[in-house]
Amino acid sequence: MVKRLCLLGLMLLTALLTVSAAQSQAAGPSAAPTATVESQPLPPPGLAAHFDPDRATNAYLARIAGEARKKSDSYFEGGYWLILWDTLYAIVVSALLLFTRFSARMRNFAQGITRSRFWQVPIYILQYVVVTAVLTFPMTVYEDFIREHQYGLSNQNFLQWLGDLGILFLVTLAAFTLIGTIVYAAIRASRRFWWAWGSMIAIVFMVIAATITPVFIAPLLNHYKPLREGELKQHILSLARSEGIPAHDVYEFDASRQTKRVSANVSGMFGTTRISMNDNLLNRSDERQIMAVLGHEMGHYVLSHAVTGIIEGGLVILAGFAFAAWGFGFLTGMFGGIWDVRGVDDPAGLPALTALVSVFFLVATPVTNTITRTMEAQADIFGVNAARQPDGFAEAALQLSEYRKLDPSPIEEFVFFDHPSGRSRISMMMHWKAEHLNDPDIKAGPVSPQ
Repeated sequence: MVKRLCLLGLMLLTALLTVSAAQSQAAGPSAAPTATVESQPLPPPGLAAHFDPDRATNAYLARIAGEARKKSDSYFEGGYWLILWDTLYAIVVSALLLFTRFSARMRNFAQGITRSRFWQVPIYILQYVVVTAVLTFPMTVYEDFIREHQYGLSNQNFLQWLGDLGILFLVTLAAFTLIGTIVYAAIRASRRFWWAWGSMIAIVFMVIAATITPVFIAPLLNHYKPLREGELKQHILSLARSEGIPAHDVYEFDASRQTKRVSANVSGMFGTTRISMNDNLLNRSDERQIMAVLGHEMGHYVLSHAVTGIIEGGLVILAGFAFAAWGFGFLTGMFGGIWDVRGVDDPAGLPALTALVSVFFLVATPVTNTITRTMEAQADIFGVNAARQPDGFAEAALQLSEYRKLDPSPIEEFVFFDHPSGRSRISMMMHWKAEHLNDPDIKAGPVSPQ
């Protein structure tokens, strides 16, 4: 969903003043007397001379150590391998459907129901989504249920988790069937440039999804209610108003029924905008942390990251569709007869397209992560300038270490992180604080560790 752009900075201007004097003697002109004036810069007042942002960053990071750090690193690093295994699993499932001609039989079944090529596609896709969901179910159980419990992140039993999975499956079934039907209609209408039309259709549905998700999709999984009245709510709404966000209420939702993770968002488009935070953030964080997190989320909205994400993500999708179009021609040239796939407009070839898209996004992982990570960093800068809670944000970053590695190598962060790492974020906050130490509110705020 969706992403953002702006870089704020601070400029310091220093002026040196020199004074000279001249005297005239009544007796007549003579050389003016000269004097050397030595100046020394004034020492910065307050704590500025004693604050080291790098030491503060390291001191914050040292709070998560031992088993907690090992657990965090293990969970996140395991996700690197899951990116690969998920792609390989998708390829195996696609190959199974194609080489056994099960995909062709699903197409034949659709043809037996109707002669309309338009309606054959949704009939095929409904079968395809159900079959692939069944075949990938073991991997889904491991990733989303077993592994989450191994690392103590899930609050659901198996039946509760299965119920949520069922809701997501129905949403996916409806969305994928609708999008796939329209894309195949575009393929039939423009076989040569179908990939361009297909990417445009996908982008349109990205916009629709961003608009309807806060109002129609998210409430299917969680209960949303207005945040209780009080100072916290008024501070949040005041911050929102000061940044031009058209939100008249703040919502909380019961994510604790599923997970222990803290989160918040400013979501929606075209009148569906809402500020939401989960009850984990509300119950596990103090006001400084909450305001820091919501300042970040408001940054996404103000910086129009939803639009930026759709544009940049759309370009990636366009490249993915182009790759899939090329790859499909290459593969069907070798295996089309074995698969009984008659052309790109034949829905029986959908598993091949799915496998190709999976391979593309595996290779594009550093690109897609860089797009989102850049917008997240921009929202961090916006958030600390808006909420002015650098220590609150640093403490929130430590909370996120329950499932995000705090201190990766630069290459690791570039390839695998869709958010700045904990070190990067805390360092950003401490360097911001170093430039504002003599501001009255920062002076009165908490003392960062050294």
